[in-house]
Amino acid sequence: MKKNKNISMDWGSNFIARHPVIANMGIILIISVLGLYAVYVAIALFTKHGESDELPGVEGKTYTEAVQILHDHGFKVDIRDSLYREDVKPGRVIEQFPKAHSIVKPGRKVFLYINAVHPREVVLDNNHPAGEAAMKGESFRSAMAKLEELGFKNIKVVKVLGPTDRVVKVTANGRLVKKMEKVPVTASIVLEVSDGRLAAVKDSLQIEELKRNYEENPDIYENSEPEVTETESENSGESQGENPGYFE
Repeated sequence: MKKNKNISMDWGSNFIARHPVIANMGIILIISVLGLYAVYVAIALFTKHGESDELPGVEGKTYTEAVQILHDHGFKVDIRDSLYREDVKPGRVIEQFPKAHSIVKPGRKVFLYINAVHPREVVLDNNHPAGEAAMKGESFRSAMAKLEELGFKNIKVVKVLGPTDRVVKVTANGRLVKKMEKVPVTASIVLEVSDGRLAAVKDSLQIEELKRNYEENPDIYENSEPEVTETESENSGESQGENPGYFE
């Protein structure tokens, strides 16, 4: 038996000595396979491969209740953003991601969107000097685009008599908005804009006044004679002197 063992060891040693490249490639292959298997096992343990949980729904619940429920189920919580909706109580969860009843990995992070206590406030006009009417003199199109970009939904446009298509003033919830002043995006905005018809109205009023004067005093216009200036009188006299027989 001892002799066979020595023969086996001698054969292995001789094979490696005779074929070192093949032997080294075999050793590298074995080590690579073992390494890949170790990585697979580690990833499976880390990601809990094959395991899944159903995500509970927490929309409409308070922040404290939502966090407690998710933690009890082994999930992590992250507040992604604070929004504001009038139809939801402040401090309540508006939306969650992933959605309720989703099948997810255990311990996954859940993102919550919470309804803010107060609506977001923005500045309509940040130009100086502060205290003047906000957006006054801006074009109607530019003002509307800015209000919509800031997030205002309830906007009413009122046309007033004026020379150009420009903003006259902006009110929020019935109060004049001034420069550098913050306004909640939920406010009711009234945008007063001049309609550009002032020149036409002035012309119409002048025509109406002339018409009225003519109707009230038609004799003035019918019997009126052109006025003769002093120069014209002198020229007329000179003409008579030069042509004395003109009236004969």
